[in-house]
Amino acid sequence: MSFEAPPSRTALGDAFTQVGMLLNFSVRTFSTLGTVLARRRLAWREVLEQAWFLASVTTFPSLLVTIPLGVVVALNVGSMAGQLGAEGYGGAVVAFVIVAQASPLICALMISGVGGSAMCADLGARKIREEVDAMEVMGIPAVERFVVPRVLAAILVTALLACLVMAVGITASFAFQVIVLGDSPGSFLASLTQFSRLEDFLVAELKAVCFGILAALVACFKGLTAKGGPSGVGDAVNEAVVLAFILVFVANTVLTELYSAIVPARGAY
Repeated sequence: MSFEAPPSRTALGDAFTQVGMLLNFSVRTFSTLGTVLARRRLAWREVLEQAWFLASVTTFPSLLVTIPLGVVVALNVGSMAGQLGAEGYGGAVVAFVIVAQASPLICALMISGVGGSAMCADLGARKIREEVDAMEVMGIPAVERFVVPRVLAAILVTALLACLVMAVGITASFAFQVIVLGDSPGSFLASLTQFSRLEDFLVAELKAVCFGILAALVACFKGLTAKGGPSGVGDAVNEAVVLAFILVFVANTVLTELYSAIVPARGAY
């Protein structure tokens, strides 16, 4: 089964062709995933290896981003709340910024920029060495062998990483506001529990999983369609990272608006 893109005469035509191929690739991936799970022939060892790799390369950078973010949020919230006389609402702002927005985006950017680029480079190298074509000739589908385990690994890692990012971000913000700014721990926790709900955490997990799926699909697609030698692999990695970032921000906007429309905010009942 070929992954090569047909020739295109214009840049716009090539863009639409790439979008169509990516959609077709995504449908084939989920169809193959269903078939693999139904027939119980999933390569669990490959899934665990890919999950371990993604976790090892994304966890520490995610924490390095989350801790300063929690401190910055606490600093800005404390300064603004002091000016407005609303010092007790720091926890509510942290719940909105870190839980609803920052944690899934941090996970997505790490999976796209760090893990996704590595996945794309690995598959691109296999493609230009004709390993993928050789496996297809032997009757081993590339989507089943390479893509499905990486997508499942991205789902697992982003779900767990989002929990870790939320916990670390809230803890960093809480510690900074209480220890440095001298706010009351009780008021912080009271506003956090008052304005956040279980649905907020579940939606943050759902968004992180969706972003991880998008990043993995784009990385695998660009890797399996790489051509032109080593320079082509480098171009595919750059394109994969940029395209994944764009799709993640678009998906984040759509999911956020849908959630706001379906589940009213506290105080809007």
